[in-house]
Amino acid sequence: MSDPKLFTPLAVGDIQLANRVVMAPLTRNRADHATDAPTEMTATYYEQRASAGLLITEASQISPQGKGYAFTPGIYSDEQIEGWRKVADAVHARGGKIVIQLWHVGRISHNVLQPGGADPVAPSAINAHGKTFDGTAFVETPTPRALEASEIPGIVADYAQAAKNAIAAGMDGVEIHAANGYLIDQFMKTGANARTDEYGGPVENRVRFLDEVVGAVAGAIGAGRTGIRISPFSPANNIDDANPQETAEAAVAVIEKHKLAYLHMVEGSTGANRDLPPEADMDKLRGMYSGAWMVNNLYTRDMALEAVESGRADLVAFGRSYISNPDLVERLKADAPLNKANSATFYGGGAEGYIDYPALETAS
Repeated sequence: MSDPKLFTPLAVGDIQLANRVVMAPLTRNRADHATDAPTEMTATYYEQRASAGLLITEASQISPQGKGYAFTPGIYSDEQIEGWRKVADAVHARGGKIVIQLWHVGRISHNVLQPGGADPVAPSAINAHGKTFDGTAFVETPTPRALEASEIPGIVADYAQAAKNAIAAGMDGVEIHAANGYLIDQFMKTGANARTDEYGGPVENRVRFLDEVVGAVAGAIGAGRTGIRISPFSPANNIDDANPQETAEAAVAVIEKHKLAYLHMVEGSTGANRDLPPEADMDKLRGMYSGAWMVNNLYTRDMALEAVESGRADLVAFGRSYISNPDLVERLKADAPLNKANSATFYGGGAEGYIDYPALETAS
């Protein structure tokens, strides 16, 4: 009897995957406190999960300005590149494939996390009224500074350099984080973008930054090693949009133009529910994209099996269940019970709740 399609190989751009189960990017706030570099423990964490068809790392800032939370890793310094190299080597030694998620948080930051105590930047000076972690407590996000048009090419260049750094670290590729109310999403959505220049107003202007970042990253490392994540219908980080379906279609059209390896679609509200607004047409968006289509958001085993068998998706990304189940592929394949996650250890801390969850053969 053949395996369900979820457990069969797939070529995603230039990356050959052993199966279609993906570990979604999961912020864990365990980078070195002095350098924001991954640690030896980080390498162990990803190595334990290397049976996934693809590992997508936690979001990693492309520059000091891109940082929005304490103890998150970067991919712009020599120490960070070296830290990620140890991660990539550990995963590859287990036969796994791994890409790093490239992140600029935009307005979801705080002065204490910014170089020189500067204001966070965004398309417009609109406060997200959100919260971030400054290293000791959750604090309110301040009103950001609107980016000058002259500053934008430098940020685009930071994305391209971060992608090159990821490849230098031995990664199989990158995922551009264009979801969940961070900088690229802020440019795309009307609730965060009140610009009147070529980056604001009509939807074709609001997806311009997305287009420039995708073009720069794909140009730097190849479209076949570049994926992207979007969340057109998610209010994560208090972002909204006047016409999310129109914005989503414009974004998917840009991504299709660049022929990326995959599109990672968050269905519904990130990590909260799968509800969609009445105007949402996920089937139309799926039909606009010819590359590998990855779905995400509260998927169960049965949902994942159905999504791939039906052709509605090529890959399924699992988030929280990967925190507590390093051998999730094996558990899904065997329809085995899952370890329960300890939410108190999700963010920050040490080995507890990070690298100490048991695999099936050692689970009691």
